[in-house]
Amino acid sequence: MVTTTTPPIRKSRRARSATRPGDRIFLGLSRGSGITLLVIMAAIAVFLTYRAVLAISEDSTNFLTTSEWNPAGRPAVFGIAVLAFGTVVSSVIAMLIAVPVAIGIALFISHYAPRRLAKPLAYVVDLLAAVPSIIYGLWGAMFLVPYLGGLNQWLDDYLGWTYIFDRSSDGVARNLFTVGILLAIMILPIITNVTREVFLQVPKMHEEAALALGATRWEVIRMSVLPFGRSGIISASMLGLGRALGETMAVAVVLSPSFVISGHLLDPGGGTFAQNIAAKFNEADEFGRDALIASGLVLFAITLLVNGAARWIIARRKEYSGAAA
Repeated sequence: MVTTTTPPIRKSRRARSATRPGDRIFLGLSRGSGITLLVIMAAIAVFLTYRAVLAISEDSTNFLTTSEWNPAGRPAVFGIAVLAFGTVVSSVIAMLIAVPVAIGIALFISHYAPRRLAKPLAYVVDLLAAVPSIIYGLWGAMFLVPYLGGLNQWLDDYLGWTYIFDRSSDGVARNLFTVGILLAIMILPIITNVTREVFLQVPKMHEEAALALGATRWEVIRMSVLPFGRSGIISASMLGLGRALGETMAVAVVLSPSFVISGHLLDPGGGTFAQNIAAKFNEADEFGRDALIASGLVLFAITLLVNGAARWIIARRKEYSGAAA
């Protein structure tokens, strides 16, 4: 009688690798880094909330609806209505300009341009993302503002009936419209880079199948590339929106701030959260700084919501998450 012995069950390769000292150290470092990041974010939120409560408790008006900023007065009067309006309007203008242009550039680099041209062009776009914001601000103040006077006049002459482009006062183009154009130029590389990487992850079999069925280049993009990259485009746009919402120095150099809410985008004036904090922080007393921190808390919350929405959109599409992994 022949007896057979069953060989001992070996641990899987993943189980063996999980017991290695290097893997345990890396797991601990990764977990510790994630916990540290959460602790830092929580500490920032607690600090902002504490200082904001001190200021808002002394505010004699409604913090959310008041369009005046005078925390040094007694009683203190300050609110974020103008700042919220200027931040949202300038960011929306930037998104309306930057997103279509970024999608076009990303499609050109990934599907139209020859390889000898695509690589240098992608490298130039990457370099634009590394330019400091103060450089964009100086360029906007010295070049963009003077040359946008003619565009503002043209918009007033031909589109003034829309009220939005009706210029009620003359002056240089230090307005929310100029800020929106400058922010569009600044966020363009971010949206372009992410969108380009998403388009490059489109399965080649989908494109080749569409070409085999007789589709044109544009039909391949419309039926295969854009549907696959839709969530990536939205996520890239939200990342750019987060940059536009929190931009400080470029806006502070270009914008002529005033605490007046006006639907005339071509009139000088307006303000944003970051620009107001940068302009008034040095001259503010202790209570005034608490008021500025209160406005910063609102911007902090808006930015977290934008980033959270971006992560939620990425998680919705498993095929995009798998391609980007």
